[in-house]
Amino acid sequence: MAAGDMASTRLGAGQQHLHPLKRRGLVLLRLTAIVFAVLLFCEFLIYYLVIFRCSWPAVKTPTDAGGLGTPEPVLRAMFLADTHLLGAVRGHWLDKLRREWQMERAFQTALWLLQPEVVFILGDVFDEGKWSSSQAWADDVGRFWKIFRHPPHVQLRAVAGNHDIGFHYQMNTYKIKRFEKVFNPERLFSWKGINVALEGDGCDICSGAEAELLEISHRLNCSREQEHRPQECGDGQRLPASAPILLQHFPLYRRNDANCSGEDAAPPDEKYTPFKERYDALSQEASRKLLWWLRPRLVLSGHTHSACEVLHGAGVLEVSVPSFSWRNRNNPSFIMGSVTPTEYALAKCYLPCEDTVLTTYCTAAGGLVLLTLVHAGLVASPFHFGWNMLRKFKTT
Repeated sequence: MAAGDMASTRLGAGQQHLHPLKRRGLVLLRLTAIVFAVLLFCEFLIYYLVIFRCSWPAVKTPTDAGGLGTPEPVLRAMFLADTHLLGAVRGHWLDKLRREWQMERAFQTALWLLQPEVVFILGDVFDEGKWSSSQAWADDVGRFWKIFRHPPHVQLRAVAGNHDIGFHYQMNTYKIKRFEKVFNPERLFSWKGINVALEGDGCDICSGAEAELLEISHRLNCSREQEHRPQECGDGQRLPASAPILLQHFPLYRRNDANCSGEDAAPPDEKYTPFKERYDALSQEASRKLLWWLRPRLVLSGHTHSACEVLHGAGVLEVSVPSFSWRNRNNPSFIMGSVTPTEYALAKCYLPCEDTVLTTYCTAAGGLVLLTLVHAGLVASPFHFGWNMLRKFKTT
């Protein structure tokens, strides 16, 4: 064989050898691109796509109703509940990592898109605060501020839940004080002429906190009736003349969730389960005291992990806010409130359903497996298979 023929033979063999390698490289590149695109969608973009649909509800102001003068200031508030950050004892590390990543992305996306002025968390911020050690508590608090970091102009307030400090028979001064050291202990928050009363485990209204609530009640009543009873209110700092919004962890007393409706209400098998007083809801006595002393225009609560709307007494609306954690719900959400000194409007903002994310991952995994099998020649390409079937159909 001539030298030229041998050289050309070797060159052809090399090209044939390089061709499969090039094809493998292209397939690997495609697989990597698909994996990256799916991760980008499920772990980042889906939060923007879902929360972008949410908007602040419109609230009536005196100028809207044809009044004169400057419009009332509107406070934009976000209400979350039951984040349940896992501690050192309960929950697998992967579950903890996953749930905290989900909440961080949801919260940071909501901050960026919606620009709230204040964020309220309605208790059970932590899952193991009722028994965690000092070191475990410090670790949990550090992770909390990483997840719920916010710019200085946004205020964040939280009330204590039973998982933060224990039920009334488990709590002690040490647990209460360390929670208050992290979150502002003030039980009355006023901004833009709006009063917000914050209550945690309502069972402590049976103890020394009752005197503090009575003082808050006195100040609120004076703010609303200062023109008629100035001698009873003294010369102290006056609150805005606005009926308060009551925020608390436990819902006011109700028998069960039988009258609750909506896609994020309690499941049918739980709706008719009777609530235990001081465990699932406040006692009837505590509920009557709060409504009588504070005379709120709106109540928001957590604890049940499900949504509900209840009318109390003379038409006072209570809204139970569902859990913000995917560990407790497939479809978490939060409440957006536009509030003025005299009016309020609420809207619910749903977060991505976990079923949607899991379905996307499973579909992508199936596609990757199919693409790999097609490349390996173990399965015919769906395109070629369909084209061959069409040709056979035409010839027949």
